[in-house]
Amino acid sequence: MIRDITIGQYFPMDSVVHRMDARFKINITLIFLVMLFWGQSVAALAAGLIFVVTATALSKIPPKMIVKSLKPIVPILIITGVLNLFLLDSGKVYFEWGILKITESGVQTSVFMIARMCLLIAGTSLLTYTTSPIVLTDAIEALLSPLKKLKLPVHELAMMMTIALRFVPTLIEETEKIMAAQKARGADLESGNIIQRAKALVPILVPLIVSAFRRADELALAMECRCYHGGEGRTRLRELKSAPRDYIALGVTLLMLAAVITVNAILN
Repeated sequence: MIRDITIGQYFPMDSVVHRMDARFKINITLIFLVMLFWGQSVAALAAGLIFVVTATALSKIPPKMIVKSLKPIVPILIITGVLNLFLLDSGKVYFEWGILKITESGVQTSVFMIARMCLLIAGTSLLTYTTSPIVLTDAIEALLSPLKKLKLPVHELAMMMTIALRFVPTLIEETEKIMAAQKARGADLESGNIIQRAKALVPILVPLIVSAFRRADELALAMECRCYHGGEGRTRLRELKSAPRDYIALGVTLLMLAAVITVNAILN
């Protein structure tokens, strides 16, 4: 399961999506999120599915990587589906046993929520799959630049968010090494009840936290040795430049959002 976590990973490829301006990709992702949560009909899910399929095809990211990003949230999907299935009791009754009841509204809401969460993870994963951490930092800083007038450390905030995202794969790899080392010493991490499994994770979490602090200290020392002093006066190796394809992609996404809002207004 740990190996299936792909958050923060970047897959360098030569595709239209990879070459897009990261600022536009962030804005398009935000519009996609609004589109998913604004719409309360099948039209919103259909638009989200079209968006994810089209973006995946244009990015040349293997579909199995998108599926792989969904595996870690399977328990959350199951819990969400079951809760919505049994807690909503309006509409036609399909099954009833004691206090448990499955109704039409429960089934519809459960399916809708699971589909929405799958599209949410699949769509947002494409942002990190197709954007390197350095470019993502520059894009976030550029979008937050108006906050500099409020004396907020925009560059430092963007740097912290990107570093946190970048170190997710590193911490996952470190967790696998620690688990393998503990199993080699005879640790049993898979048997027993929930409490016993939670206690078995202590020998993993403690060295993982220590390792994370050590890596953070090494990174801070390396930045100080390279005379890093924040965003003031800094230059970039690659400047962010927009192209016609960026405006076309943004326009198409806005049209999809407008269509979803219109359909939602008509149905309501």
